Amino acid sequence: MDTEPTKPQQPAPGTPPDADLLDPAFRKLCEVIAKLRSSDGCPWDRAQTLESIKPHTLEETYELLEAIDSGDDTAICEELGDVLLQVVLDSQIAADEGRFSILEVIDGLTRKMIERHPHVFGDAVAETPGDVAHHWDRIKQREKKRDSVIDGLPADLPQLARAARLSDKAARVGFDFPNRAMLFDKLREEIEELASELFPDGKIPQMPATIDADITPDDPIDDAQIRTRVEDELGDILFVMANIARRWKINPEEALRRSNAKFTRRFQHIEQRLKEVGKTIRAVTLREMEDLYQEAKGLEKRP
Repeated sequence: MDTEPTKPQQPAPGTPPDADLLDPAFRKLCEVIAKLRSSDGCPWDRAQTLESIKPHTLEETYELLEAIDSGDDTAICEELGDVLLQVVLDSQIAADEGRFSILEVIDGLTRKMIERHPHVFGDAVAETPGDVAHHWDRIKQREKKRDSVIDGLPADLPQLARAARLSDKAARVGFDFPNRAMLFDKLREEIEELASELFPDGKIPQMPATIDADITPDDPIDDAQIRTRVEDELGDILFVMANIARRWKINPEEALRRSNAKFTRRFQHIEQRLKEVGKTIRAVTLREMEDLYQEAKGLEKRP
């Protein structure tokens, strides 16, 4: 009687890769990157510096996020490889300049992971993720000799993500609203302050969000002082929104990225449907575009 082939057993969580396979594979990767940087290697790779490679590092990170969103393991594996390439290439560039090598990168990371997890590799106790965060922050602040608990965030971090991280660092030392629902009262307060700058009477007009209305031109804010105050109030609203996301354990940057992708899909649906009937998006009414936008929403909700 035929029997089904036995599937390979899934390794237990936390099992490291087979050293007999990992060592030659990683060594081969390092050898390939070193060859590309050698005198008889690739002109493009030889020309790179840590500064010039920065945009590629950022791009590969975002491509990895897209792959994770897709759920396609093949794509995720490929993009993780591209991110690993950036680490190995950056390290090889530094080694060629006599600064440090991949070995120092690996040793430093290994040491850091051990030192920042005393509840795993030492005698400390951590029963919750909050306990872990407390250990991590305390050790990190001691290592970096930082004067403030909110120091250390990258300057180039997207500002919405930075807002969430800043407030998270402050919250870890108790600077936070006792109840997360209070943030909505704070949001209302900030919206009212924005309205006081945008509208003469300080009140938001009661105007339904419908396309069946006359188009009103958007006048710019000519007064520089008012513009600055409006930017301040808008920034406060975004900061509160980042805090709301944080208190409900939502990544605000990820949430906005998903909304951007959703709008892109729906808008491109409008363009495609108009193309099918020989029309361009600049030659149709707002009503036609809105109907197709709602059509796209309906298609997304189907099983």
